[in-house]
Amino acid sequence: MTITQTLSEGLKREFEIVITSSEIDKLVNDKLINIAKEAKLPGFRPGKVPVSVVKNRFGKQVLGEVVRESVDNATKETMESSNLTASSQPKIEIVSFEEGEDLKAKLSVEIMPEFELPELSSLEIIRPVVEIKTKDIDEAVEKIAKENIGTKPIKKNRPAKTGDTLVIDFLGKVDGAPFEGGEAKGHNLKLGSNSFIPGFEDGLIGAIKDKPISIKVTFPEDYQAKNLAGKEAIFDTTVSEIKEDADLVINDEFAKTLGMESLELLKKAVSEQMKKQHDEVSRQKAKRDVLDKLADAISFELPETLQKEEYDSVCRAMNPNAKPDHDHDHDHDHDHDHDHPSADKGMTQDEKDDASEISKRRVRLGLLLSEIGRKNNIKVEEEDTRNAMMKEIQKYPGQEKEVMEYFKNNPNAQQQLSGPIFEDKIIDFILELAKTEDKVVSIEELYKQDQLDLIKEAEKAKKSNKTVTKKTIEKPVSKNKKKIEKKK
Repeated sequence: MTITQTLSEGLKREFEIVITSSEIDKLVNDKLINIAKEAKLPGFRPGKVPVSVVKNRFGKQVLGEVVRESVDNATKETMESSNLTASSQPKIEIVSFEEGEDLKAKLSVEIMPEFELPELSSLEIIRPVVEIKTKDIDEAVEKIAKENIGTKPIKKNRPAKTGDTLVIDFLGKVDGAPFEGGEAKGHNLKLGSNSFIPGFEDGLIGAIKDKPISIKVTFPEDYQAKNLAGKEAIFDTTVSEIKEDADLVINDEFAKTLGMESLELLKKAVSEQMKKQHDEVSRQKAKRDVLDKLADAISFELPETLQKEEYDSVCRAMNPNAKPDHDHDHDHDHDHDHDHPSADKGMTQDEKDDASEISKRRVRLGLLLSEIGRKNNIKVEEEDTRNAMMKEIQKYPGQEKEVMEYFKNNPNAQQQLSGPIFEDKIIDFILELAKTEDKVVSIEELYKQDQLDLIKEAEKAKKSNKTVTKKTIEKPVSKNKKKIEKKK
């Protein structure tokens, strides 16, 4: 077998591979001899079948297997002998082959870019943190109390008003005829909750107990029941009881209604939950700062295939109404062209530019973080994946067994859990090395989206050809890591 490099351009490499007919014949004969030793054919004793008979029976099948194995081995040998790491699946095309002649093939591959990692200890990262005050806890408990407040009958009969809870009987009709799901008796409805279709609750304001009332409404155009969407309806309604919110009392008895032994323990639980929530948002903002600093710290050539795949993924997210490509195998040879609907079809040029910037950033950060993980021996352990799987299962109470079976029977689903874990470990590693400063901020500041600043950054990035975008990329590694590790 001879291997000759025919192209070295950027990250693209091409090779001509020639496997001689004598090499192929030897491999075929070796396989046929092994088959003959074990073959059981009518008229012959086991292991005594002549090779010529085996060749007549299985020759073409064996030749096909040898060609496939030879091409696969040639690809592997080419990559190893040239010390190349593919960034995407190498493509090999058989240029010419006839039985009894040499096999000629063309190998095309995009390799991983080489780059020096930035000095992580020099990164200056701001981590916003919130100091939870007694006032914040009291406000949170009061909000919980209001959401769980009971009701009491009004002392004196009066017209219904916003905030009241009405017990109602109703019958809905469209074109004079009742419709399925349009009737209820003894239904509790809080006015102002917006839990009914627009106009219904407004129609009950001023209603009197036991006095029938007809409410005219129009179903929204996007109503889930297609047969009712956009149609006018009349609801014949009777209010059987008007109730108002009970007095707001926050004490130990209230805490017990929520399963806590005392108000003090309720406040402690609320404080812990607030801290957990704030800490997660704080971490995400510090993480974004890390990614922004890394994105600006280094620039290198990106594998075209990875970037194109990521661009299509971003476009599908930005342009969900675009028709997806029809099912098609892109790995086989083409002897004619196919028209593939583009993922960015219907998008404006500005939107395409944004998608391009986002995809470049994602790929660059994905490669950077993966390399940081590789060089520092950061790995996802089996226990990490198992813990993540258990957390995922807990999200589906009552369906734990089914979800467990899903993960058990779908190794890819388990592998997808490892991406975010891998990324979190790398971010933690960077935060430990970097000059990380905690900055105390208010709750409002912590949760502010800073969209205007991000948009300005995007415009600035476009002008300077940087890769910061107005889209915050929080998880750039998950998919790229999976591709890279699989194809190394």
